[in-house]
Amino acid sequence: MTTNIPFKTGKIRFADEGSGNAVVLLHGYLESLEIWNGFYQRLTPHYRVIRIDVPGHGQSDVVADVHGMDLMAEAVNAVLQHLDVRRCVLTGHSMGGYVSLAYLAHYPERLAGLCLFHSSPFADTEEKKAYRTKEIRLVSEGKLSLICNTSIPNGFATDNLQAFSAQVEYAKHVARQMSPAGVTAILKGMRERPDRQELLKNNTVPTLFLLGKKDNYIAFERFAPVAAAFPHTTVAALEHSGHSGYLEEPEKSAELLLAFLDRCHVQT
Repeated sequence: MTTNIPFKTGKIRFADEGSGNAVVLLHGYLESLEIWNGFYQRLTPHYRVIRIDVPGHGQSDVVADVHGMDLMAEAVNAVLQHLDVRRCVLTGHSMGGYVSLAYLAHYPERLAGLCLFHSSPFADTEEKKAYRTKEIRLVSEGKLSLICNTSIPNGFATDNLQAFSAQVEYAKHVARQMSPAGVTAILKGMRERPDRQELLKNNTVPTLFLLGKKDNYIAFERFAPVAAAFPHTTVAALEHSGHSGYLEEPEKSAELLLAFLDRCHVQT
């Protein structure tokens, strides 16, 4: 069951289930809190699980022309304050990881841990910024479906596409429901986000990078050594996953995440 709270000129939707220490699940670009269906239930016997639609995606409203990562971190904090959650482990998938890093920058005292699930601290390259600009143009031309048909399959390991064809089609369906204004605002925010490597170099919050070895967006063999070099950081590999480990290897993903959650709460 989901509910809403006011945020700026609109509302934020979230779900709150389970009990105990809190873990927050943040979805990525072209996703909603529904992406965690079938996965979050693996966590609720042990933890309180809060899923949030970031502004402009799912059923949360568009609240600005640009949805920067800091703005979305503010929305996450508004939900947690409403729920009287004083500390949590924040788990962000892809773009949700960018939001999580912004949350770390502004509210480190509220974090017991941070999991970057198929995500990185890097700013967009010039090439990637140009691609975001192209996507903004396509959305303005009414071609969001074209973006969905390309981006969603790339979120799975190439050799998993046939086995997960139903999940791919459902993810496309979810993506096509997005507000064009919301997609545009988030594309602008991702395009403008800062590099967060220095933040992680000075970070004292336990951090897990949960990465897929077959990720089409984040090259595991190049990124894993970089991630491992950050202080207080652990890297865990999903052998058979692309960019969607919560679907491609849900049991293994949950096992690794639960072990990390347990470590975080032992330390606090």
